[in-house]
Amino acid sequence: MLHTPLYDWHVSHGGRMVEFGGWEMPVQYTSIVEEHTAVRNAAGLFDISHMGRFEFRGPQSQALLQQLVTCRVDNLAVDQIRYGLMCRADGGVLDDVLVYRLADSYGLVVNAGNREKIVAWIAGHLPRFECQFADDTTAAVMLALQGPQALGILQSLTSTTLTAIKYYYGTLAEIDGIPVYLSRTGYTGEDGFEFVLDPQAAMILADKLIEAGVKPCGLGARDTLRLEAAMPLYGHELTEEIDPITAGLDFGVKFDKPDFIGKTALQEIAQKTDRKQRVGLILAGKRIAREGANVMRGDETIGVVTSGTFSPTLDKPIAMAYVRPDQAAVGTALEIDIRGKREAATIVPLPFYKRSR
Repeated sequence: MLHTPLYDWHVSHGGRMVEFGGWEMPVQYTSIVEEHTAVRNAAGLFDISHMGRFEFRGPQSQALLQQLVTCRVDNLAVDQIRYGLMCRADGGVLDDVLVYRLADSYGLVVNAGNREKIVAWIAGHLPRFECQFADDTTAAVMLALQGPQALGILQSLTSTTLTAIKYYYGTLAEIDGIPVYLSRTGYTGEDGFEFVLDPQAAMILADKLIEAGVKPCGLGARDTLRLEAAMPLYGHELTEEIDPITAGLDFGVKFDKPDFIGKTALQEIAQKTDRKQRVGLILAGKRIAREGANVMRGDETIGVVTSGTFSPTLDKPIAMAYVRPDQAAVGTALEIDIRGKREAATIVPLPFYKRSR
């Protein structure tokens, strides 16, 4: 298994390490609920260095990315970031990604478990373009500071005016004298920042943030937070057998841009009225519906759960599932088969949680 540069830091701070996407990562330090609540009410710090980070340089970098991703790359401003997807020719999702427009290059952040697959996919298309590609994943640390107090805590450590950084934009900055690339992005449903920096400096900064009252958080809380915010997770809501239109990610697919891999297939899928739909479910009892549990209406199986957990914010079990379109209306009463026993559930609007602005 791979280790991020902060592995020893996690262990020394009580992180319980588990395998995730080929990396040994902290799942929690104290409890998932405690860490989750800290992010919802204050601020939490996550090591996300396991995420794949790629760089594209050269005159045809933009043209290559325009082909590879579903979002538009040609109209990105410098320091703007955009969510998109990489798809197969049939529309199946290879990964969901963030595209960064930097001063003299482009960056791409991909999911940890898909890094090698995406490297191979890019390598297959690279020879047609004048572009230099580099996998910088192990060269730096990536941290995420998330929560309603994240901005105030970080502002106390930098002269950069953080309120001037718009959502899904980034900038070079110094935090307590440490150079970082700082972006207003995250995967928790809260305001916050992600930053890339030197590994040795990252340990110093992590300690500074903990001293300032930030709680170290693991992958467990990251999953419950993203699920409350109805953010898809690759391998659950997204796979090579699920397309972005069916997943409800139409906003990340721009049919008005020139041809991209999967465009024709996705245009055809978008015209279909019988495709399954991603929905949110709140369960009536205390049992949790896990991935793969069947969603039932009477004696019929009408869908399958893709993610489920106990929501600390709502104090109820929640789940996301794909169901038949005729059974996808908000308010529909269903049942979930949890290890052979039925649990009542109701379709609710997504996201389950939305922060006040």
